[in-house]
Order: sequence, then C-alpha cells, then structure tokens
Amino acid sequence: MAKVIKSGIVTWGLFIVIWWILSLFQSEVLLPGPLETLKGAKELILNGKLLTFALISLRRVFLGWIIGLAIGIPLGLIIGRISFIRSLFEPFINFFRFVPGLALITLFLMWFGVGETSKIVLIAYGTVFVVIVNIISGILALDKDRINSARVLGVSEFQILLTVIWPSVIPYAFTGARLGLGGAFTSIVAAEMLSSKEGIGYLIFTARMYFHTDWIITGVIALGILGYLSDKLLRLLGNNCLAKYGVREKKAF
Repeated sequence: MAKVIKSGIVTWGLFIVIWWILSLFQSEVLLPGPLETLKGAKELILNGKLLTFALISLRRVFLGWIIGLAIGIPLGLIIGRISFIRSLFEPFINFFRFVPGLALITLFLMWFGVGETSKIVLIAYGTVFVVIVNIISGILALDKDRINSARVLGVSEFQILLTVIWPSVIPYAFTGARLGLGGAFTSIVAAEMLSSKEGIGYLIFTARMYFHTDWIITGVIALGILGYLSDKLLRLLGNNCLAKYGVREKKAF
C-alpha cells in the first residue's frame, strides 16, 4: 500500500475525482471535466498540433536553458571565487534575479524582434541567475582548508578552480540547473503567448479566444508532463554521471 501511495497513483486519482466533481457545478466552457478534456486532447493529438507544438516548445526550452547554463556556470565560478568581483556584481545579481522575465518581455521583443531570438533570450534569462546564485553558494560553503592545502602544494589558482572548487560545487550547479529548467518552462509560456504562432504557450493563448477550455487544460497538462519528464531525465543523468561528485537521487522530489 505504501508503494502505491508513493507512486502517486492515489494522489492523481483523488485529483481527477475532485476535478470531475467540481466540473459538475460549472459549465463546460468554464471547467470541462476529465472526459471532455480527454476528447479535446484526442482532437489535438489526431490533427498533429499537440505533438508539433510540444516539440517546438521543447526545442526552445532546451536551447535557452543550455545557453543559460553556458553563461551562468562560468560567471558563477568567477563571481564566487573572486571576492572583489562578487562585491561588485552581487547587488546587480540580487536585483535582477527578482525581476521576472515576463516583466522584460516587451523590451526583449523590441531589442531582439518577434522571432526565435527573443524567446531564447527570455528562457536563458530565466535560467542564468538561479545557476549563478547556486554556484556562488557552493563556493562560499566550501571548506577553505582544502584551498589552502592546494596552495601549499604549489597548485596554481586556475588549477585550484578546476580541480578543487569546481568538483565541490557540481551538486550546487546541478541543483541550479534543475531550478533553471523550471524557470525555462515558465518563461516559454510567456514568450509563446505574446510573440509566437507555434508552441504550447501559443496553443493555450489562442484556445481562450475560441472558448476551448479543454485545449487550455490539455496544454497545461502537456507542459506539466514535459517538465516532469525533462526533470526526471536530468536527475537520471545526474545520478549516473555525477554520482562521484555527490549528486544523488533525492526522494523528496
């Protein structure tokens, strides 16, 4: 019984039952039930839109996420390692990490146009700061005796960064990557709603104009599934490739 509960089957079963009960007291336009939503999902699957839009959104998410990691990891190492640079940039980082990408999307559209670039930049923005903050936290938590011991042995600062600091902060960087992936999925919805003719966000936005609430819910569910599977794959890769650095499967999530 405990295994069944942990698997999530009971939780999702209760959710569907509650959803169905609530739908009985609302019109189908406002809250379609599970069966009505399933019919809408079937329609989107048969006409190919759901799969096509899901793949387009996934491509944008992973491209922006990878760019965010490519920028955030080296910046986090430099800012976290050099105290002067950290003091210089910490106010900037702490300011912008609280500014959501949605607040900047109009500027991004003006600067980068309505094409793919603005969407990718928005997703990268949603990733980069959380990665930087996590890596800085990892460096600050590092035992200073390890660094001092390396210096005594004559190891250069660059070698210390690569052989002492980086292996120690990999679990922090991995956590930042996971959180950044969540930020990337959040950002893609905003980007596609305002400046796209394809993608799950576009599907959700346009469905409301035709009162296709079943399509909206289908899009939301599709995003949740894509995000869950992406995070699951990332955790699997982390557990298999980064276990020696202290990256382990956490049962809580």
